[in-house]
Amino acid sequence: MAELLAIYNEEAGGVDDAARTAVLEVLRGGADVVEAPAGQKDLDEMLDAHPGRDVVVLGGDGSLHVTVAALHRRGELEARTVGLVPLGTGNDFARGLGIPLDPEVAARIVLAGRPQPLDLLVDDEGGVVVNAVHLGVGAEASEQAKPLKPKLGRFAYAVGGLLAGVRSPGWRLRVTVDGRPLAEGRPVLMAGIGNGVTIGGGTPLTPRARPDDGMVDVVVALTTGPVDRLVYALRLRRGTHPELRDVVTGRGREVAVEGEPVPVNADGELTGPTARRRWTVAPAAWRMFT
Repeated sequence: MAELLAIYNEEAGGVDDAARTAVLEVLRGGADVVEAPAGQKDLDEMLDAHPGRDVVVLGGDGSLHVTVAALHRRGELEARTVGLVPLGTGNDFARGLGIPLDPEVAARIVLAGRPQPLDLLVDDEGGVVVNAVHLGVGAEASEQAKPLKPKLGRFAYAVGGLLAGVRSPGWRLRVTVDGRPLAEGRPVLMAGIGNGVTIGGGTPLTPRARPDDGMVDVVVALTTGPVDRLVYALRLRRGTHPELRDVVTGRGREVAVEGEPVPVNADGELTGPTARRRWTVAPAAWRMFT
């Protein structure tokens, strides 16, 4: 019988106790399960107490990010396969990977035990990105959406994006992919780097990205005029923004951004402003049950 460590954050938004209880019952029907109600501070303690168990994240992109980052830091990504039961607000990585958003169905996928190798983005400060990182107006939108999430759920991202898009002046950035300049000199509204497909609860930032092809997709919006920003926002929601004249795209294994200090959102974790950052793809760096 499989041995699983079910990790969840009791204080995370978007989760109700009944859904979590139902998921745990499904998992216990096919595995030896230890519950680990672990926030970021005591996650290491839980992992130390249960060595060798595969890890199941009951939560969203933020909880998955924290767990994978901890396993990466501990050198345990190769030893433990990760499962995901999407109980978050946006659940973007699950969407892009095709994991069902029905929590009990997702739990049964974990029990089926079919691991898939996946890529990981690692930055030059030791941080990791599982799904996507974006800089500029998208990060500002996430900040605007944060206080709205308890009432609006994933629709808070759309409201936050509207508020940020109206206010943002853009940032002068140089973006390179594998050393080749993708954008430089003009103000950048948003730069996105996608290992997964969507952000903000289903917005297709990098529609053609795949988290298992050893590459990341990059999109840079140079649309800083008032009308252009509105058009970009509308097209972004539909995933047709790469067709716009002032949007440039690329694919590669290393992405560097430098210039004016810009806010950063990595898997929903807000940092910065930062003036320089580099991300490198680590191919097949971890495994997930899919």
